[in-house]
Amino acid sequence: MDCSGQAADGPRQDFPRASRLLRRADFEAVYGAGHRRSSPQFTLSFRSQDALATSRPRQEFAAGRQWREFETSRSQRGSETSGANAGTRGAGPGARSRFGISVKKAVGGAVVRNRIRRRIREILRRNQTEIPTGWDIVIHPRRSVAEAPFAPLEAELVRLLRSLGPSDTPPAS
Repeated sequence: MDCSGQAADGPRQDFPRASRLLRRADFEAVYGAGHRRSSPQFTLSFRSQDALATSRPRQEFAAGRQWREFETSRSQRGSETSGANAGTRGAGPGARSRFGISVKKAVGGAVVRNRIRRRIREILRRNQTEIPTGWDIVIHPRRSVAEAPFAPLEAELVRLLRSLGPSDTPPAS
């Protein structure tokens, strides 16, 4: 594998910013959805990206000029992506799931917490094809994750992520 993350024998396997929840508002939206799954090592909070896409723009922009500018730019982008390459990059809600990792300070010091985050990111990176798309997911590891072997952690987290499915979609209102 070279420094760009490109494997010599296949496509790039990385964990890009587009696959991460980065803003506090995104985390709070996921928590506000109220959907959870738990296992002995992890707790997942999750929300459908379809629900997020319909509620986000009005929350992000104050009324008035900023909203109109956003709508104008969005409609222009829509007409630009109707060509042959439409859908190849940033295909909108549902294109890929986004993840946030939240590790409490009670789990350990900064070195321990960062090691846990790196291990979880590696699990997500290695199992991209097995994880359902269209979700925003926040992962909360428990204290025992710090000492657990990698293989059982990977199996447990992937099983938990696979359990997210169409039945978990909140009812349309």
